[in-house]
Amino acid sequence: MSHTVITTSTTTARTSGSDGCLNMGYTRTIPGLLKIGQMLALLVTFLCVHCAYGWPSWAAFQYFEGKMPCINWPLTEFFHYALGTILVLIASIIGAVKASGVSALVVATVFGFIATFLMSVSLWTTYSVSCGSQPTGAAV
Repeated sequence: MSHTVITTSTTTARTSGSDGCLNMGYTRTIPGLLKIGQMLALLVTFLCVHCAYGWPSWAAFQYFEGKMPCINWPLTEFFHYALGTILVLIASIIGAVKASGVSALVVATVFGFIATFLMSVSLWTTYSVSCGSQPTGAAV
């Protein structure tokens, strides 16, 4: 009497970022690079404004120290970027008018405009991806 033994084994592999940590693959994509650029530009803007405390028109620059929650829903992210881009642009324009040659505030304004550009590119790519034609499985 012969017996057949079947042995199965399961192998699992963890990829970088699958456990909720930083996904390095995303940071190498265009949207990932845009988000990194935005964060760096806004960080420099925040630090320059924070270091120039006490300037007479300092209140005009306080917007850069505000907090905006980031929600991962695509439509909410679109509105978040649209509103954020407009507000950062307005703050940068006001900053450009009120900087009066103070180097830290001029740098903050320049990086505010850079952040506005990067945010508008992200807005454009988010909109074009979200609202582009979606393939359907239904046969017509």
